[in-house]
Amino acid sequence: MKVTSWLILLSLSFNVLAQSAAERGLEIAVEADRRDTGFHDSTAAMRMILRNKQGDESTREIRVRTLEQDGDGDRSLTTFDEPADVKGTNFLSFTHKTGPDDQWLYLPALKRVKRISSRNKSGPFMGSEFAYEDISSQEVEKYTYKYLRDEPCGELTCFVVERYPVDKYSGYSRQVAWIDQQEYRPQKIVFYDRKNTELKTLTYSGYRQYLDKYWRADEMFMENHQTGKSTRLIWSDYQFQTGLTERDFDRNSLKRAR
Repeated sequence: MKVTSWLILLSLSFNVLAQSAAERGLEIAVEADRRDTGFHDSTAAMRMILRNKQGDESTREIRVRTLEQDGDGDRSLTTFDEPADVKGTNFLSFTHKTGPDDQWLYLPALKRVKRISSRNKSGPFMGSEFAYEDISSQEVEKYTYKYLRDEPCGELTCFVVERYPVDKYSGYSRQVAWIDQQEYRPQKIVFYDRKNTELKTLTYSGYRQYLDKYWRADEMFMENHQTGKSTRLIWSDYQFQTGLTERDFDRNSLKRAR
């Protein structure tokens, strides 16, 4: 075989492998999304624990309401109840499968609604280590994918999938996700900043199943490796199919949410 022909075959082989890795990564993402579709709406309580580099902690008590949308991303309304300096703050998010999400923040001290610019989605959400883009529903269409490997993750075996944000204003160059092969639940996500340096790691623990189908983690722990700060989210009191409607998630709901 001529060297030129061998190089062409080698190049074609690499292209096939690259394509299959992308297709496999997308297939895993689609299946994970399929398994979490159809709950219609949910409510939950959440405790947010902020920890600085010195180990000092502050706590916030929060309620979260979510509504699925046919053909689009979820809508969510986040209400801060404690402490007093954030009480009454509301955050409304309309996640979209394609294009930038719509997000608004109501600040009771100013009695005004602030729209979050698509260019600011990488900014910290209410002083936490979660960015605005992290707390949107993670729609399949927001990324392109590459399957990397299978490997053990605790007592489970996980798919390891790299995903690349489509949004040019994302704060991340890429993310590496560990998704368990049994239930397709995220177990860990490592985030890389725009310089492709490891930025932070999100780990999930204490999964519970609701309605015999939907899995939710009791805890989500985000650790920032560059600042030494962390945020822990502790979830409780999940309720599903409570009768929420689009009216509960319009812009007027920001001011009237209690």
